Amino acid sequence: MFDAMDVGMLSFIIAALKTDWGLTPEQMGWIGSINSIGMAVGALLFGLWADRIGRKNIFIITLLMFSLASGFSALTTTFTAFLILRFFVGMGLGGELPVASTLVSESVPAKDRGRVVVLLESFWAFGWLIAALISYFVIPSFGWQIALVLGALPAFYAIYLRLNLPDSPAFSPKRGKKRSIGQNVRDVWSKNNARSTFVLWMVWFTVVFSYYGMFLWLPSVMVMKGFSMIQSFEYVLIMTLAQLPGYFTAAWLIERMGRKFVLVTYLLGTAGSALVFGNAETTFVLITAGILLSFFNLGAWGALYAYTPEQYPSEIRGTGSGMAAAIGRVGGILGPLLVGSLVTAGISIGLIFGIFCASIVIGVVVLALFGRETRQIELK
Repeated sequence: MFDAMDVGMLSFIIAALKTDWGLTPEQMGWIGSINSIGMAVGALLFGLWADRIGRKNIFIITLLMFSLASGFSALTTTFTAFLILRFFVGMGLGGELPVASTLVSESVPAKDRGRVVVLLESFWAFGWLIAALISYFVIPSFGWQIALVLGALPAFYAIYLRLNLPDSPAFSPKRGKKRSIGQNVRDVWSKNNARSTFVLWMVWFTVVFSYYGMFLWLPSVMVMKGFSMIQSFEYVLIMTLAQLPGYFTAAWLIERMGRKFVLVTYLLGTAGSALVFGNAETTFVLITAGILLSFFNLGAWGALYAYTPEQYPSEIRGTGSGMAAAIGRVGGILGPLLVGSLVTAGISIGLIFGIFCASIVIGVVVLALFGRETRQIELK
């Protein structure tokens, strides 16, 4: 929830900074990109360290990192300083997400594991709701700095976590110290794990590439299509509300139909919705496709976070999950940049969204052919 609150506020803060600091479109784009670069670095480094010093310790470190960097960025007066702090915010966010799902999946019985991890991920939607409310009520009246100060408040939650959160029952500090980080990285691509790693990297890359490419550009796409009567706040709210049933239906189906079924179904739903959205000519079709895009895409995200830690044994689970998420974040850097360059080149929105549709279908085909089903499997 706190992660999503920060990410959700960023698009509104960028708009406010454009006015205050006179940012160019290129500079505005860099704020989003540096965040994704930080997330890629954080997912990789903190995933590696989660197998060395424990899930709980990394969870607290990453929470403190993104909260404090967010708070300090409220004090910045230069674009460069803001970018540096956004990199550290991204590192914290990128490291926390896969480690949190790993910790929860190792702490829940097999029969409930998938459902509980998807429900954990559903709090992303609540964070977006809070971000939308802060952006609507706080930024116009009190300024973007106060919004960033509010983003620092989760740091206090770390104190509660330190005192009350148990570490994963699967993590043993002695075992973590015996194995080197290099050995863990090699094992991710060992004979036993190479197939799972290939599938995860393909799915993570295509999902994150398309998500950030589409969702960061949605308000701009609507303006390009001439739907200026739809205010961005109302649109974000509609989209966010559609995320919740996406998560909840995925949570219900994941233990009944399996991980692969939910991922394949929801990703195909995402691909189809993207194609319709990109070619929509009327407000009704645009809003309907946008709601379905949000519903299917976020349901798939929840299932992916449940599926990923289940692919690896406990000694390399943090490493494997972190590396897969890091590959995904590379897609998150490239997606928005691709849209920017294609729009500049005069490529139609319909064709751009067709590219994202095709990328998701590639991920689905790889998953369907080579992915292992992990429903009800006891984690080792």
